[in-house]
Amino acid sequence: MPVKFADFIRFLRMKLINLFPAYHMKHEVTIVLDRLRSAYNTGNIFRIADAIAAKEIICCGYTPFPPHPKLAKTAMGAEQIISSRHFETSSHAVRQLRSEGIKQILAVETGLESVCAWKKKYEFPLALVFGNEALGILPETIPLCDGIVGLPMFGFKSSINVGNCAAVVLYSVVAKVMEQKNNQLGQ
Repeated sequence: MPVKFADFIRFLRMKLINLFPAYHMKHEVTIVLDRLRSAYNTGNIFRIADAIAAKEIICCGYTPFPPHPKLAKTAMGAEQIISSRHFETSSHAVRQLRSEGIKQILAVETGLESVCAWKKKYEFPLALVFGNEALGILPETIPLCDGIVGLPMFGFKSSINVGNCAAVVLYSVVAKVMEQKNNQLGQ
């Protein structure tokens, strides 16, 4: 029976985790994408998800999801490695994640009530909800979240590309996890 490429990569990842447990993001991170228009941005986020070893991506509404040719072009195979699901709305996805035992669900939005992403204390398993660049996260989804994290904006536009935002926020989470592990190891 032939082995699928994605299954082989998952196998290799598990072997590496066993060899280098101190630097693996053992804590699960789920990424929720709410009504992203661009298949290219979505594909970019799949690559970022693979880079940080995220558990899965949940695509909501009209967010492109695999299989999709434009997404696949930017994801460069990551869409075959990272598990994904689709929900009609992000509020349905958040409710489902709650029922599955996700400990902390955070909206990622710019605003006065958001906490800077690199100052937040994260709890795992964690889900982060990223919204449409023009519309943000579905308004009924935000109250279902445990809080809001964001990136400080100093310019006039107060906006960055969702893929860039996802990279900064997700690597902020990784940095926190690695810092905690290094502290536990006395490094």
